[in-house]
Amino acid sequence: MTNTWLITNVRQGNGPHVDRKVDVSIVDGRIAAIGPDLPREPGVTPEDGAGALLLPGFVEGHTHLDKTLWGMRWYRNEVGPKLTDRIENERRYRAQTGHDAGAQSLALARAFLEAGTTRLRTHVDIDTDAGLRHLEGVLATRETLRDMLDLQIVAFPQSGLLGRPGTDALLARALQAGADVLGALDPALIDGDPVASLNLTFELAQRHGKPIDIHLHEPGELGAFTLGLLLDRVEALGMQGRVVVSHAFCLGALPEPQRDALLARLADLRVALLTTAPSSTPVPPLKACLQHGVTLFGGNDGIRDTWTPYGSPDMLERAMHIAARYGLRRDDDLALAFDCVSSVAAQACGFGDYGLQAGARADLVLLDADTLAHAMVARPPRKLVVSNGRVVARNGAYAAGAIEA
Repeated sequence: MTNTWLITNVRQGNGPHVDRKVDVSIVDGRIAAIGPDLPREPGVTPEDGAGALLLPGFVEGHTHLDKTLWGMRWYRNEVGPKLTDRIENERRYRAQTGHDAGAQSLALARAFLEAGTTRLRTHVDIDTDAGLRHLEGVLATRETLRDMLDLQIVAFPQSGLLGRPGTDALLARALQAGADVLGALDPALIDGDPVASLNLTFELAQRHGKPIDIHLHEPGELGAFTLGLLLDRVEALGMQGRVVVSHAFCLGALPEPQRDALLARLADLRVALLTTAPSSTPVPPLKACLQHGVTLFGGNDGIRDTWTPYGSPDMLERAMHIAARYGLRRDDDLALAFDCVSSVAAQACGFGDYGLQAGARADLVLLDADTLAHAMVARPPRKLVVSNGRVVARNGAYAAGAIEA
């Protein structure tokens, strides 16, 4: 039986035509048409959008659902300043408390849905102490929300690939068990041997036919050296369009000629960059990336975990942080920041059938705002969130029966 419904009287887009009223026809979970005064099908009761702004479902390009303490008691953070301090502290905490990656990932994933995120990429720790326990919890969350949340899982070696024997075998098992992407971490700073680390990472990815998403925190010249090695392997192994470099802090601290040469290679090899737009760390330059044709998209990183008290499942807030970090003030520039958590993120992560056009999956957000820029700054409650053609939330709260436990 065909499932058809119609949302009327909404305002699509940004810019000079934002006040134009349109209707959205949804058939079997997909957008059938968007336009003014669409025909009313017999027996279909239209839903009045009451002039709300219509946006596509949001995309979270980089988070860690398995780590979150969302909804739990406040965690007192007294961790040391080094990356290894945070890694070891988290491992101890999770082992001592029996932290439940399944329950916690589900709690945060639901919060993302309620705020309008319908596509999400999460990194999940694959650890020689915990084995695949964290992955199993997030796989259960993906199954629970399979009809509403398009959830990609990155098998992520939080302690690096080389330092703990057996990590590569665990990563292989994770990819076989359902992880979509192979992760990696700081081949020089953490693994201590960027050549061996990258060689093994690319060998695993090719053996299992998976793309790569690597955390690269390495600064300045060291990060540039590692990035160059990575790009050499992308080119040699034909991995164009299948690699994301997350963070890439080095690109925010290099001399322009050296930076621009790397950006040109990134564009040529279709290697995308992910930024969380941190306030106190160099970031890849947004406008330079756009000028060179480099895909730059956005994400939160960890949210309310042992690493950080910050973060939010509202991707409009993340878009605002991106805009503020890059000094964007004009409405059209703020739209670039929204692209980082919508269309550009969907493209970079490989989420298909995305957008506000006929044939796309019906992932929609309605809210009361004058414009897209206003929505990003004010972040009003979501009047309606539709994912895969299904109502997920109304007026900032879950719709009755939308999400089963």
